[in-house]
Amino acid sequence: MAGSVNKVILVGNLGRDPEVAVMQSGGKIVKLSIATSESWKDRNSGERQSKTEWHRVVIFNEHLGKVAENYLKKGSKVYLEGQLQTRKWEDRDGVEKYTTEVVLQRYQGELTMLDGRGDNEGGSYGGGDDQFVEQNSGGSSGLVQHDTGAPAAADLDDDIPF
Repeated sequence: MAGSVNKVILVGNLGRDPEVAVMQSGGKIVKLSIATSESWKDRNSGERQSKTEWHRVVIFNEHLGKVAENYLKKGSKVYLEGQLQTRKWEDRDGVEKYTTEVVLQRYQGELTMLDGRGDNEGGSYGGGDDQFVEQNSGGSSGLVQHDTGAPAAADLDDDIPF
């Protein structure tokens, strides 16, 4: 195999409001707790079963962190892309612990608000030095962030039959 891929895609709901921490360098880190759920019907009993998985998400990307800090709250539905990372740390008793997190790096990652900014407008935000463009399609507008090297959404607007 020529290479490898470390990519995580999650669609879920925030279990609590975003936590913002300031690094020694002055930059911000935003921490999210995302719940993903699945449900099924038990073959034996016929009862509905469900399972919820919790994911730690850490955002180092300045633009995505601002979006999370300003627009997300407990219960918000989000789509995000990042990388899986495990870090080692010591607790207060000196015991080594490991934590696995989904990390959105400084110039990587994606965050899309699926249920809007509180005013029924959704938005999609990507990593890097980007520009914000207003996108208007089908009567609803949302703020969408694009890489400056990529064409804006309006440039890709075709007649789609659905």
